[in-house]
Amino acid sequence: MRIVSYNVNGLRSAMTKGFTEWLKTDPADIVCLQEIKAHKDNVDYRQFEELGYEHYWYPAEKKGYSGVAVLTKITPNNVQYGNGFMQSDAEGRVIRLDFGDITLVNTYIPSGTSGDERQTYKYQWLDEFYGYLDQLKSSRPNLVVCGDYNICHQPIDIHDPVGNKKSSGFLPEERAWLDKLFNNGFVDTFRHYHPEPHQYSWWSVRSNARANNKGWRIDYINVTAPLQERLKDAQIWQEVKHSDHCPVYLQLGS
Repeated sequence: MRIVSYNVNGLRSAMTKGFTEWLKTDPADIVCLQEIKAHKDNVDYRQFEELGYEHYWYPAEKKGYSGVAVLTKITPNNVQYGNGFMQSDAEGRVIRLDFGDITLVNTYIPSGTSGDERQTYKYQWLDEFYGYLDQLKSSRPNLVVCGDYNICHQPIDIHDPVGNKKSSGFLPEERAWLDKLFNNGFVDTFRHYHPEPHQYSWWSVRSNARANNKGWRIDYINVTAPLQERLKDAQIWQEVKHSDHCPVYLQLGS
C-alpha cells in the first residue's frame, strides 16, 4: 500500500499546475488531500476516474475553504465522514477509510496563524482529535493518520526554531501535543527513516523561501505501533510543486 498525503492549497488551482499529470505517473495507490477548497461538483473528477481512482470528498460547508478528499485505487470497505465534533465537521477536517485491517484517517488540523480565537480553537480541536484517535485505536489498532498537522515537532523540523519559538505551529503546547501522540503508540514514519535536517513540506510564498529551503515540516503520515514492522519507505517529495506544500509518502508492506 503506497500512501501520499498532500495539502494542495486549492485542488482546482493545483490541477492548473499539473496535478493531474503528476497523478498519471502513478505516485501512490491512495492520495489523501487537504485544503481542497472545493466541492466535488466544482471539480472535473472524471480526470481522476480515468486514472483508476475512486474518490471520496468531505468539503467544508463554507465555499472555498478547508476540506479533505481521498483518491484511491483500492476500494475501502468503510468510509466515515467527520469525527463527530460539530465545528470540525462543518470545516471538513476529517475523513476515515477502512481497508481491511487498516484504518486511514486523513485530516487537516486547524491553523492558529490568523489570531488568538483560532489558536484557542486549535487547542480545542487537538484535544477532541486526540480523544477520537484514542477511542478509535481501541477497536481499530492498525491506524494510519495523515495530513497537514500545522505543527512542527522538533527544532530539526523548522528552518528557524529560535525565531519561530512564539509562532503558531511551533508553540510549546502544540509540540507537546505531538509528544503526547508519539508517546501513546504512534510512530513518526518519516523520522523513522530520515534523522537528517532540512527536510520540509511547506514553505512561505514570501522571501523566496522555497528556493532557499526555508521551510517547515508540518505534513505527516503517522502509524500506530502495530504497523511499524510493515513500514517499507517514507519520503518527502520536495521536487513536486503544485502548492505551497509538497507531498509526503509512505509505503506499507503486507
